[in-house]
Amino acid sequence: MSVLTRDEAQTRAQLLDVQHYTVDLDLTTGDETFESTSLIRFTARTAGDTFVELKPETLHSAHLDDEPLDVTALDGNRLPLRLSEGEHVLRISTTMRYSRTGEGMHRFADPSDGESYVYTQLFMEDVQRVFAAFDQPDLKAVFELAVTAPEGWTVLANGITEQHPDGTWRSAATPPLSTYFVCVAAGPWHSVRTEHAGLPFGIHCRRSLAAHLDADADEILAVTKACYDRFHEKFDEPYPFDSYDQAFVPEFNAGAMENPGLVTFRDEFVFRSAVTVTERQTRAMVIAHEMAHMWFGDLVTLRWWDDIWLNESFAEYMGYQTVNEACSDLFPDTWVDFGVTRKAWGYEADQRPSTHPVAPDPEAVPDTASALLNFDGISYAKGASALRQLVAWLGEKDFLAGINIHFKRHKFGNATLADFIDNLAAATDRDVHAWADQWLRTTGVDTLTPALTGEGLRWNLAVDRDGSRPHRVAVGLYDRDPSGELVLRERRELDVPQTEPAALTGPRPALVVLNDQDLTYAKLRFDETSAESALRGISRIPDALTRAVIWNALRDMVRDGDLRPADYLEVALAHLTEETELALVQGVLGFARTQIADRYVTDEERPAALSTIRQIARALLRRTEDGEAPGLRLTAVRALIDSATTPDQIASWLDEGTVHGGPELDPELRWRILARLAVLGATDEPTIAAELERDPSATGQEGAARCRAALPTAEAKAAAWSALFDTDDLSNYLFTATAQGFWQPEQAELVREYVPRFYPAAIALGARRGAAMAEAAGRYAFPAYAIDQESLTLGEHHLTDEMIPALHRKLVDQLDDVTRALKTRT
Repeated sequence: MSVLTRDEAQTRAQLLDVQHYTVDLDLTTGDETFESTSLIRFTARTAGDTFVELKPETLHSAHLDDEPLDVTALDGNRLPLRLSEGEHVLRISTTMRYSRTGEGMHRFADPSDGESYVYTQLFMEDVQRVFAAFDQPDLKAVFELAVTAPEGWTVLANGITEQHPDGTWRSAATPPLSTYFVCVAAGPWHSVRTEHAGLPFGIHCRRSLAAHLDADADEILAVTKACYDRFHEKFDEPYPFDSYDQAFVPEFNAGAMENPGLVTFRDEFVFRSAVTVTERQTRAMVIAHEMAHMWFGDLVTLRWWDDIWLNESFAEYMGYQTVNEACSDLFPDTWVDFGVTRKAWGYEADQRPSTHPVAPDPEAVPDTASALLNFDGISYAKGASALRQLVAWLGEKDFLAGINIHFKRHKFGNATLADFIDNLAAATDRDVHAWADQWLRTTGVDTLTPALTGEGLRWNLAVDRDGSRPHRVAVGLYDRDPSGELVLRERRELDVPQTEPAALTGPRPALVVLNDQDLTYAKLRFDETSAESALRGISRIPDALTRAVIWNALRDMVRDGDLRPADYLEVALAHLTEETELALVQGVLGFARTQIADRYVTDEERPAALSTIRQIARALLRRTEDGEAPGLRLTAVRALIDSATTPDQIASWLDEGTVHGGPELDPELRWRILARLAVLGATDEPTIAAELERDPSATGQEGAARCRAALPTAEAKAAAWSALFDTDDLSNYLFTATAQGFWQPEQAELVREYVPRFYPAAIALGARRGAAMAEAAGRYAFPAYAIDQESLTLGEHHLTDEMIPALHRKLVDQLDDVTRALKTRT
């Protein structure tokens, strides 16, 4: 299959003006394939040769202006076209294959009740798996869809759908859309419908999840409506589509997808088991993120994939900011969660060999395969951080004025970075072009360190910058009161680099926090006095966002070798048990468990690290015995399960169906316990089978696959390996679950023989199953716990251009993490 190059897209965009697609899909022809017909109306500005893309199981016929085309001319995914100047009609009839990898038209059979569901994910190049198209983002067109579906199914699409007397579902014509935004979701959906601002709103899920969706429907719809109203206060352009549906779909590869009028979400957001308020906040943020795309991405779309940050960075920033504004009664500390989770993702991505500018040069994204690699922590978290810094520097009023100019000038069209910056510049006197060059065209993370000089009541504060970007930062100056609390004396804003040091009056602060309130994107270090105050008193700082900034600094210091992992754990033990912000507890415990305990300490040090995590979790359990903080208690229970080194306590919980003092075990906790027991060799196949009979849901199937792969026997590992790499029977989710169970730090010797087998197996899998499965193999099936020079050398030897780009990028990142872990251990 040929990937589309930027040059080819530019040439075709100059040749074609595409007006309209009529797409007919027949989903009644079996479980493996469906029928697809495309009728495309377009104009050739001059005579010339081009091609249309499709990836059919069978190409039945193709007609250009009623003249048959040679179907044997299909070359990979391209059918050549020779065009005369003027208007044309292209009709192509195919049989297409359903996917089980979350790409194209994904088909899922629900093990809970046997019902089947299909939905499309057409991002980047996958529309070609569903219907023939001129597949590039700047050839927008109007779409009308007709879908023949089994009896009892409901069909959802970008526009309002109606079922006609012949049984066919037809969607209203859309405004001009890029091909990758077309969406169909069909099945016996459970739906909750309402109306808001004169438009139909709906949320939809599998029937087996109906009770869980109904339990959360009020919250989901309240968040949706609040964000919709807030966006209409910010944006001059009204919502541009005829309805707003949100479908929670099974085995979805991303968090969600911003299909206009029909947003698709992974259906783990329909919570079957207890979750924390932070996890509910994440769902709210994703709702807001995808709604922001209705304007930035859908109304105005990138011209080529080098500008993907224009979609994702904007939606990421607006997602957090809008929930923070519109849903503060439910979720008051949204930016704390961004700081401790998403921002850390950006920092880590930006320090790897695979880093790239937020806005890469067009030449760096020559084709769609390379573009796919940029959906990462840089395009999302770093870009959102850059926009937050831009708002701090520019002011929100001018920022929104520039955004509204952008929407007005380019609505229903395509735009570039240059367009965006020009439109921002039109709303301010500041040099936005210079800002963009310094922030969006560069890579890496600046490091900021305070330097205090003076004595008595007169001090000068200088900020040392290791890097090149300008920063507008808030500096927090904290004093220690007689009780030991750290009290904010003053928070002032500074521009870095400084023209001269900032003059301070009063005694030397006990703690100087650069980037207080987390307005910029930079790693932080402390002066000696502040470092001691931070390590001793982080829990005594009143503001949660400031505490997040400090915890992030400590995390970076561990990763950079400036703070021993054991010292980080001691700080967590001293202060996390008093922490009131749940997002911080989850973020710090997550880093401690998955990075420090599993990778950054040696095998000899690991039991002590796990013991410290258990001490923290037990202290949190004692603190929550009154039932006042269920999310904190749930977090502690999860940490105790995941860090157990002996089976007795968690096995008793499983037998009794409850944690002593609560909570009762729901399916998520039961599978979590059973997975840990499998790792410890304290369960077996009959017990796993019995649990699966108790919970035969899709989540239960994944839990069983994870547990079976985690059993510490040669037979279990051989069976799991064969399922992963010897056949292609596993869906994307079952593949991930099996891979998650396979590699365990406790079982390093048992699986050592599989380390060298991973690379040829993953390369072959990527070649067979494509980018999504290759990325899953690189992310989840990689031998992440083989932290030694031999494994690193082996991996570097296999990094060749023979593997598909998605796998190559993931392995580059994984091997860099191994290198960092090796350095941290020494």
